[in-house]
Amino acid sequence: MLEVLQEIDHITINFSDNGKMFLNLTIALIMFGVALDMNLSDFKDLTKKPKPALVGILSQFILMPLFTFLLALSLGGVITPTIGLGMILVAACPGGNISNFISCLAKGNIALSVSLTAFSSLGGIILTPLNFTFWGNLYIKYYSGSASADLVRDLNIDVLDVLQTIVIILGIPLALGLTFKLKLPRITAKIINPIKRFSIFAFLAIIVIIFASNVDLFLKYIPYIFFIVLAHNALALGLGYGTGKLFKLDNRNSKTLAIETGIQNSGLALALLFNPDIFPQDLSIGGMAFIAAWWGVWHIISGLTMAGIWSGFSFKKEDENAAIDCA
Repeated sequence: MLEVLQEIDHITINFSDNGKMFLNLTIALIMFGVALDMNLSDFKDLTKKPKPALVGILSQFILMPLFTFLLALSLGGVITPTIGLGMILVAACPGGNISNFISCLAKGNIALSVSLTAFSSLGGIILTPLNFTFWGNLYIKYYSGSASADLVRDLNIDVLDVLQTIVIILGIPLALGLTFKLKLPRITAKIINPIKRFSIFAFLAIIVIIFASNVDLFLKYIPYIFFIVLAHNALALGLGYGTGKLFKLDNRNSKTLAIETGIQNSGLALALLFNPDIFPQDLSIGGMAFIAAWWGVWHIISGLTMAGIWSGFSFKKEDENAAIDCA
């Protein structure tokens, strides 16, 4: 298996400059839509009932990158360094924009989900580059003396380069969206749902384009990538749920934390990967791109699957009173 994954590292993903620009614009549109859906009350919920929110932040921004780093190290004899870096990159990204919808389907705490999405979208501007550069460079340092170091020896992840890209892709659209909502509330009410739906379909279209442009490569290597992403995503879902239970949160909140930790903005990971200021064009990042692209598909499948399972059972009384209007 390791020999096959080493082949992936040397693969160049076929993705045009126009495709990269469309990806960046789509992520920006997604974040613009997220901003339109933000309310001051989302952040007030963080202060009114801080424990679930603080546990969620702990799970998503501290434990998820840490445990991903440990998982990547534990798989050192199975995966290559760049695949491990891809896992760390995904783990460092803020939550995905469909987490609120999946939390609703799972009969989770929608208010908590929305609050954590709002925080992760804004906090991720700083926390994502910090987490990725810290854990990524630590991972590179670990492999610097190994036989597998050739692919990562010359890679130094600069927090300022990552921060600059994230400010452009996340920060500016969020600021524009918040300003737009403040100045034009009536128009915002009319366009918010169409923008959210379009942005989701646009992101899925990008994933389809990437797969279609590299269909032979994906058919050859996806059986290997599949199990790595499966294990990583299972870790994320279990970590979120387990952390909630560890801090004695009820079932409804624990389900929400599982979804918020397990649904990551893999589109942002792809946008960072295709930025030559962060990852030089002559660097082999095939493994990282495969991880991020397949995660974008799998976390939707796993999230909807878990939502279907959870919505079919009432483990506790609070589940019966959960909101079910997911429109």
